[in-house]
Amino acid sequence: MAKTRVVEYTGFFARTDMKALAPGTVIFHRHRGYGVITAVNLLTGWIAARFGSESRALDLNLSTDEVQFADGEAILFRRAPPDRMPHARLMAMVRALHEAGYQKLYLYAWPKPSGLHWRWHLFTGPRDWMQRSWREGWYGSGADYNVNPVMGWGDNPGATTEELIHALAKFDPQGLAHALGRDEDHTAWFAQVCDALLPGYMYSLDMQRPPGAPLTEMPPVPVVPVRAGLAPYSGPDIGWPPGWAGLWTKVHVMPAPKINLTGIPET
Repeated sequence: MAKTRVVEYTGFFARTDMKALAPGTVIFHRHRGYGVITAVNLLTGWIAARFGSESRALDLNLSTDEVQFADGEAILFRRAPPDRMPHARLMAMVRALHEAGYQKLYLYAWPKPSGLHWRWHLFTGPRDWMQRSWREGWYGSGADYNVNPVMGWGDNPGATTEELIHALAKFDPQGLAHALGRDEDHTAWFAQVCDALLPGYMYSLDMQRPPGAPLTEMPPVPVVPVRAGLAPYSGPDIGWPPGWAGLWTKVHVMPAPKINLTGIPET
């Protein structure tokens, strides 16, 4: 008999005992036996898996092909779909780091032009939403997470909030050290947003422009579900983070690089 999923709701997000769906996950199929996932799409539920000594991978759909984890736990893709975007997990991690004193850590999220996926960017130091500091490994996209559910700094699929923090601290301790400091206004705003949205929703800091009309001054922050099957957000409106007021009317110019006459690339 297949095992059932056990769900525990914590202060941050829903914790489950189900294994992560990612390349490398061992699965069981009643007609094929044990196999290994070689590719996954968390948006559609299609996976590719290789069984036994077969040289070619087999395409399966998690909604109809009765795939189980290796220990017999059922994969309930329709009734309990996994997060197809990492933003809720990132929000939980940022809130935990704020509570530990790393308050100069900020999470920017905005949609890709297709509207199917959302990008994310963690940055530290000065709170400048338009001219943010960029560090390798501190940004990503839901499109990448959809086929490989990791953040990209040495974390494992399905890592907990604490494990994500340890992986980030090991990956870039110098970058994380820049987040140490106080920003009480943003920390209070972020905690309220997490209380309202987690575990199923995320905020999107995109300034939407109605067709043929100018930008609306300070509309409610867009809220997006991070997994399929969730109802549209019906909670209180989310206000924009501190430092966002007036960005609709300012002219944003990217800083020009310094002129280099030496011919030696700067590191």
